[in-house]
Amino acid sequence: MVCCPPSLRVGCAAGFSGDRIDAALPVVQALAASGSPAVLIFETLAERTLALAQLARRDDPQAGFEPLLEPMLRPVLGPCLEAGIRIVSNFGAAHPHGAARCIQAWARQDGLRVPRIAVIEGDALDSPTQRHLLQEALGDALPSGPWISANAYLGAEAIAAALQAGADIVVAGRVADPSLTLGPAVAHFGWAWDDWDRLAGATMAGHLLECGAQVTGGYFADPGYKDVPDLAHLGYPIAEIDADGQCILTKPPGTGGCVTERTVKEQLLYEVHDPAAYLTPDVVADLTQARVDTVAPDRVRLSGVRGHARPTHLKATVCYENGWLAEGEISYAGARAEARARLAADILRQRLQGLGRLRIDLIGVASLMADDDGRWLAAHSPGEAKDVRLRVALQHAQRRAAETLTREVTALYTCGPAGGGGVRTWLRPRLGTASCLIPREAVPCGFVMLDEGDPT
Repeated sequence: MVCCPPSLRVGCAAGFSGDRIDAALPVVQALAASGSPAVLIFETLAERTLALAQLARRDDPQAGFEPLLEPMLRPVLGPCLEAGIRIVSNFGAAHPHGAARCIQAWARQDGLRVPRIAVIEGDALDSPTQRHLLQEALGDALPSGPWISANAYLGAEAIAAALQAGADIVVAGRVADPSLTLGPAVAHFGWAWDDWDRLAGATMAGHLLECGAQVTGGYFADPGYKDVPDLAHLGYPIAEIDADGQCILTKPPGTGGCVTERTVKEQLLYEVHDPAAYLTPDVVADLTQARVDTVAPDRVRLSGVRGHARPTHLKATVCYENGWLAEGEISYAGARAEARARLAADILRQRLQGLGRLRIDLIGVASLMADDDGRWLAAHSPGEAKDVRLRVALQHAQRRAAETLTREVTALYTCGPAGGGGVRTWLRPRLGTASCLIPREAVPCGFVMLDEGDPT
């Protein structure tokens, strides 16, 4: 009789760069209390995040990884090492080796056992051959501005191999979000890389975890329609994955939020264009027969996910310099506030004519529902709003031209109309992204143990 390995618990303590830095401790405490094999993941990358990390590394060669890494990770580093909870994350961003060295230094400074840290390599598409493939694949979408970063979305194989080689911590750059969970599951259960149904099930467990508290009620909450208890103290999610790739979604006891069939279904379908073919680097997941069932309060089972052979190509994204974005805001309040804000907008249109398209919003009247061309605002007659903030934005290839907007908004203080105040202006470089598919074989990847020699 063959015994199945015990379930693997994977907790998520971040769903994006800038997420709450106090989220990890309740998750770690719950994982440690379970006594079961466990992994803690942090998902901190988006497409623009990686480009921003590259820009940070340009300014400081020691930077380029998650800027909140220390307050996010260091408080739980000791508890994880003590409890045998492994850590897997893409918080390496543009400088995984730099992040790994910092973690190693913090462990020494805090008197902890120095962890074995694996660094995933291969996502950066820097070779001449890879750049040529990108140019061919992008075709007419080839960016005109200088490239900041070019990265492929790696899968879970190198993560699993690093854990099987004994890594306590795995630091990656651009890997697909669900692969942060699938890699530990494959390492734990020993699944084959063509065991498509199990791979798909664990991939969707990773998909449920990847946005952090979104699945425990955060992004779900809508007062009076979808009420969520104690949002101020949201618990972050934990997936209990079994040997068949099925999982139960839950959260640490005593934390706010909720895990229900509705929260799980919303996250399950989040950013899924085709439920019959959710493409990842590791597997194509089919959700059409999936079941979501409550098994206890704050415990929901996902089952029935099927899998098909993984794609032959990997997604790659190029981030590039795309000119400058200038923004300015000014407030109008009291009688005829909306009319004065509209007049200020007309003044700016005339003063900035010829520089490019202006985006004009009247916050409190028309902002989220408006459009870049201003058609929505023009089609609606002025109302009687008494609390309006005018926001204008301009994109331009040249910094000096974009700066004109910031000066003109500031000049409204005394150049009219009456009663404007609270001016704020911003000027920052604008980033663009372009994505394509490149052959998997053109993206070799692996891992290297920090201070232990050559890549594996």
